[in-house]
Amino acid sequence: MTKSAMRGALIVLEGCDRSGKTTQCAKLVEALNNMKIPAKKISFPDRSTPIGSLINDYLSRKIELPDRSVHLLFSANRWELEPEIRKQIESGVTLIVDRYSYSGVVFTSAKQCVDFKWCCGPENGLPKPDIVMFLKLSIGEMAKRSGFGDERYENIEFQNKVDINYDKFKNDNFIQVDAAQDVSILTNTLLEQVLKTIDTVKNQELDDLVLQ
Repeated sequence: MTKSAMRGALIVLEGCDRSGKTTQCAKLVEALNNMKIPAKKISFPDRSTPIGSLINDYLSRKIELPDRSVHLLFSANRWELEPEIRKQIESGVTLIVDRYSYSGVVFTSAKQCVDFKWCCGPENGLPKPDIVMFLKLSIGEMAKRSGFGDERYENIEFQNKVDINYDKFKNDNFIQVDAAQDVSILTNTLLEQVLKTIDTVKNQELDDLVLQ
């Protein structure tokens, strides 16, 4: 990237199931595009790829797979898009990402049969997000939302373990946002952080992810 080029930002929304990530990702992309800021949405898992198709069958309970192999499939799904992520960012497009490596680590390690540190390994080297916004929602509120329970991991006990695991990722670029507030207010809160981040990183190199 030349000094004259301004890159896009890599923005990640994380959170337990039904916390509103997909809705907010779409609203953020729409808001940025309306402001003439190039932005696109990416979701993980990307179920349109060959690996993503396997993941979809697993999540919808059509097939069974060992926990470690499932984790590696989710990670491989992110690596499938790694070249495209870097290309888009370097071309000036801001990417709004619905789930990323953090989800992979906290969900697998919540099963308590796979070590947290082992789960981090396959993620290292992927593009590092410029900011991760964790949408915090109580387990009770989550369970009330439409569609909760449709997929494999959507039960209260498991989601509680996932929520606790997310606490291990608190750092400078990992912030918590109240997901229980009004949808439009939440969008404005997130958009403020996104715009600030885009401006901060526009002349910086994209770092590599290191999880421990």
